[in-house]
Amino acid sequence: MKKTTGMDRTVTSTWRPATQAVRGGTWRSEHGETSEALFLTSGYTYDDAATVAARFAGEDPGMTYSRLQNPTVAMLEERIALMEGAEACRTQASGMAAMTAALLCQLSAGDHCVAARAAFGSCRWLVDHLLPRFGIETTVIDSADDAAWEAAIRPNTRVFFFESPANPTLDIVDIARVCAIAKAHGIISVVDNAFCSPVLQRPMEFGADVVAYSATKLMDGQGRVLAGAVCGTQEFIDEKLLPFQRNTGPNLAPFNAWVVLKGLETLSLRAHRQSENALKLGHFMETRVPTMLHPGLASHPRHELAMRQMDACGPIFSFVVDGGRSQAHAILDALRLIDISNNIGDTRSLMCHPASSTHAAMGEQARDEMGVSEGMLRINVGLEDVDDLIEDMDQALAAAGL
Repeated sequence: MKKTTGMDRTVTSTWRPATQAVRGGTWRSEHGETSEALFLTSGYTYDDAATVAARFAGEDPGMTYSRLQNPTVAMLEERIALMEGAEACRTQASGMAAMTAALLCQLSAGDHCVAARAAFGSCRWLVDHLLPRFGIETTVIDSADDAAWEAAIRPNTRVFFFESPANPTLDIVDIARVCAIAKAHGIISVVDNAFCSPVLQRPMEFGADVVAYSATKLMDGQGRVLAGAVCGTQEFIDEKLLPFQRNTGPNLAPFNAWVVLKGLETLSLRAHRQSENALKLGHFMETRVPTMLHPGLASHPRHELAMRQMDACGPIFSFVVDGGRSQAHAILDALRLIDISNNIGDTRSLMCHPASSTHAAMGEQARDEMGVSEGMLRINVGLEDVDDLIEDMDQALAAAGL
């Protein structure tokens, strides 16, 4: 196989993100296919024994085993890295596999991790339960309190871990400031960028060391497959992440990689249109609900910061009703177009009640500390006609007494 039109990365790296999403990392076989080939193989054959030895010694760049390399997966990894502006990328079987690998590949017993309090439920489980089981100390802080990051640093602090925007509270972290604090203390910053993707926000431009993704979300964007990705320097990927991934095996299947490759081709179009729809729906709802948590609206406490960091507001926002779980569930039950679902990043509009779904396992006290109340609902705004979404939300709010 060869790189598209024979160009190497010194050429393709100059392309802009929208071009990278369609062309970046493409390899073509001798057949000259326009759509990336799908290589469903677990292993590879060799011309001779010397080739095998050279490949396993790292002297020959060819494939050895699909837990280490696969042509379809490699195309996706290069494409994501190019879009992100990263030196390298490794994909994983799911978003949570990516978050777990990004942390465990570099943390050891006796180390300390500072993490944002507001986070996806499973990310908080990693910080609250998994890391401490391996002797890794953790501290959770209010990510919007810039001073809290530095105050939480200990001599053994190795990692800052946060989401921006956060799931589902839409907390916004000052990425440049927090990453600068990390660098000043020799700490690695790991940013979960799943709510935005690289077409809406590129944390490395603000100093992030590692960017992790649930590619299940916007990158696939059509609710088809699970996938994850971790981006960083070549040194981090090769010396930290790759040994962990090689020996623990959270690898992405070639078919899933191919599906995400197809999703990336329309990512920019989808993400920006969904952001537009989310902003219009948010404006409509702002006068109907007691509390809106939408980074694209001026009412968000960190709206200006969000718009400096993000190219658009993103498709996801939350809101809070005063009637608690019963009123929140009444809104969900009244929906006619918008689906009840805990997924995000989909082309379909989806809504869920985090306290009884994505964050249910955290417990009431942890949810209260995070700000995930019984009256909170999170919505992923899709590609439907926004007027239809407004009409559906209008009647659902009215049915619940709003």
